[in-house]
Amino acid sequence: MARKARKYSKKASSSVERAMKKRKRGNLKSGRSGRKVKSRKQAIAIGLSEARKKGAKVPKKTSKKRKSKR
Repeated sequence: MARKARKYSKKASSSVERAMKKRKRGNLKSGRSGRKVKSRKQAIAIGLSEARKKGAKVPKKTSKKRKSKR
């Protein structure tokens, strides 16, 4: 059996872990508004975004496709 390549790098997972710990302590804040992050999903997204900026191996963001009204 061939081993599957990692989807996220170790650097990315450590960045997410740091963001999650910050959220638990209540120190994690969102972008422009600066509000405290309470959502687990949002904390993960912030961690991945920071890892992406640092150049870690993280898949690209998926774009939300809009359905046109006819």
